[in-house]
Amino acid sequence: QVHLVESGGGLVQPGGSLKLSCTGSGFTFSKHTMRWYHEFPGKEREMVAEISSTGRTQYLASVEGRFVISRDNAKNTVYLQMNSLKREDTGPYYCNAPIDRTEYWGQGMMVIVSS
Repeated sequence: QVHLVESGGGLVQPGGSLKLSCTGSGFTFSKHTMRWYHEFPGKEREMVAEISSTGRTQYLASVEGRFVISRDNAKNTVYLQMNSLKREDTGPYYCNAPIDRTEYWGQGMMVIVSS
């Protein structure tokens, strides 16, 4: 059974940094693309970063240059380093693993950017 467990959210001031982690189990982590989604206020969940099994990355335009996605296959963990945070980055962040045409989700991690 696939499980994704996130950690690392919290409250941060504008311009600050946070690092989210997501540890997967129940599947061969190294063979799968991993993604982070953000639920923007008043909008649907949107992918902000993706890392393929080979390490290729993609970012939503609004976070490119500020967020960095990375993975440690030895730890079955994907990370999202968020820098220069803005108030509009506030909201829940979800780890996602598309596996065999099924989307698996973590429980969500709240990030609040506020002074």
